[in-house]
Amino acid sequence: MQRIEALNPEGTTGKTKELFDQVQSKLGMVPNMMRTMGNSSAVLEGYLSFNAALSGSAVGAELGELIALTVANVNGCNYCNAAHSFIGEKLVHIDDELLEGARTGKVMDKKIQTALSFARILVTKRGKVDTEDINLLKEAGFTEGEIAEIIAHVALNIFTNYFNNAVLVEVDFPEVELVEEAAI
Repeated sequence: MQRIEALNPEGTTGKTKELFDQVQSKLGMVPNMMRTMGNSSAVLEGYLSFNAALSGSAVGAELGELIALTVANVNGCNYCNAAHSFIGEKLVHIDDELLEGARTGKVMDKKIQTALSFARILVTKRGKVDTEDINLLKEAGFTEGEIAEIIAHVALNIFTNYFNNAVLVEVDFPEVELVEEAAI
């Protein structure tokens, strides 16, 4: 059972209402995670602002979604696994093989694989990566700006994973089975 109430957008006022209206106009709905974050307009606004800033990142929407899936599976976040599987397929048009590869941490494209492996290492080492971990990204062709963006994508997804896992946000996207965290 969800531990913090997901607000009904129709019953909100003030800043939260404004933010819900923005989400509704963009997505056609207000997902449960955002309805729950809406209990604090500061939390919801922070999430939306960080997400909006990264939507224009040089690494692009596809890699951003793949990173989100990798991080969700490392952290065992059912909500983010379902949401980013849906977004990746329906909105970003990523093929099923690549989506599944991001969940398992194994993709055929070497550059994408390097980024997803780094994302996994960044999570498991709690940010304390080695110089070699960064150098592998550079060798794969990522610029220093893109490396910063990959780190930012991981950080944003850790936030949402922790939020959803702590609060037990009810999944309102088609559910997708998590890959065993220990297998990654």
